[in-house]
Amino acid sequence: MARTLMPLSQTRDLPRWQRPEALLYLMAAAMPLSFATWSALLNNFVIEVASFTGKEIGWLHTVREIPGFLAIGVILVLLVLREQVLALLALALLGAATAVTAWFPSFTGLLVCTLLSSIGFHYFETVNQSLQLQWIDKDRAPIVLGRIVAVGAGASLAAYGAIVALWDLLGLDYNKVYLASGGLTLLIVLFAALAYPQFQSPHPQHRHMVLRRRYWLYYALQFMAGARRQIFVVFAGFMMVERFGMKVSEMTALLLVNYLINMAVAPAMGRALSRYGERNVMGFEYIGLTLVFLAYGGLYWFGWGLVIAGGLYILDQLFFALSFSLKTYFQKIADPRDIAPTAAVAFTINHIAAVFLPAALGYLWARSPDHVFLLGAGMALFAFALICLIPRHPSPGFETVFSRGIPEPAE
Repeated sequence: MARTLMPLSQTRDLPRWQRPEALLYLMAAAMPLSFATWSALLNNFVIEVASFTGKEIGWLHTVREIPGFLAIGVILVLLVLREQVLALLALALLGAATAVTAWFPSFTGLLVCTLLSSIGFHYFETVNQSLQLQWIDKDRAPIVLGRIVAVGAGASLAAYGAIVALWDLLGLDYNKVYLASGGLTLLIVLFAALAYPQFQSPHPQHRHMVLRRRYWLYYALQFMAGARRQIFVVFAGFMMVERFGMKVSEMTALLLVNYLINMAVAPAMGRALSRYGERNVMGFEYIGLTLVFLAYGGLYWFGWGLVIAGGLYILDQLFFALSFSLKTYFQKIADPRDIAPTAAVAFTINHIAAVFLPAALGYLWARSPDHVFLLGAGMALFAFALICLIPRHPSPGFETVFSRGIPEPAE
């Protein structure tokens, strides 16, 4: 691991490929190579190999979300590790756990592998979000974050494209694909550790938990984002396999189309966010999600077929790509020293619902799958009501439409 500390103000002298922004793009590509592959194969793997039902998949996702709920522990880890170092170590854990997933096809084995990969994923995402907001100027944040989403979508697209093209052609199996994807992530981590200096942010971060009253709307929106995400992550893909019998190559092809669209439109989303602001963009996101969840219910009420289901799945994921607008909202209202500890607190809040919703909804799914999606529509509508409280131009002291322009002093 390179030990040279380089202030951000000096990074303009580095080659473009070695600057902080380039490292963010590289890490954005490394993470989905493992996570997207794991997600693409998971539903088929647990049904075909491990004989999971809705109850088991619910418990697996509950275990997967526990590290997200405990992401606040990042604050303690940062007492001994720098954020950049922790980000790379977490990526390495994600890659290693993904690589060996197929070696443990039992219920217990999958829970353990899922827990380890989830620790890597959630700790990386917590620190990565913090680094993004520290390393990117506020004026450029919507554009750069849109590009980061596009890079991640491109990496997912490459992984899915390889699965679709080579699964049948080369007679691939779950073990080979998991080993290859996890191994690629590990190789990228090794390169990033050796090729990049340690970047030093201009604002030293607080090393204690930060909870501020003026961030209350951000916390509430994080909670609702985490709750609504579980409906999609746990049950939308599971429905495509359980109800419509989609094969690995078919499910991956759907995801491939989805990420191709995301890669193409994410930069435009960033430009729209810069032009129209967080309130309008997030409002559009959650109105769209409400309609999508109601339409998911229509698959059961009216017997709609696979084509409509696939279209809804793509729309759902497309709206989810707009979630980086919540990051820029916080960047605009935050004290710069609060970014790292608040990222950890926000991830914990985001995963409160994730700890109990998958398992609880797994039992509801066994009785009435359409009710799960109705609940998702209700969550999206409530989130939209919260979004209406965001001012047109949020800033410290103007975090909500009720704020009076006096920010709570930083400690």
